Amino acid sequence: MENKVTKQYRELSGVVVSTKMSKTAVVKVDTIKVHKIYKKRYVVSRKYKAHDENNIYKVGDKVIIRQVKPMSKDKKWAIIKKIK
Repeated sequence: MENKVTKQYRELSGVVVSTKMSKTAVVKVDTIKVHKIYKKRYVVSRKYKAHDENNIYKVGDKVIIRQVKPMSKDKKWAIIKKIK
């Protein structure tokens, strides 16, 4: 009996904010956090460099990115698909 292990990769959704690099897009991901004491919600933004093989995504597109093996020093994500 074989045990097939499938890895679950992290997926995030965000907005493309820059496409100035070749085959790379910068995606801004917003997450909502809650303050421990005051229970107030606030938004935390983070930018990820994601691989875009054919340079088909433009600034303003909503996309889903998935964690992949490192392609360079900063690029460890790839764009999977566009969200409508």
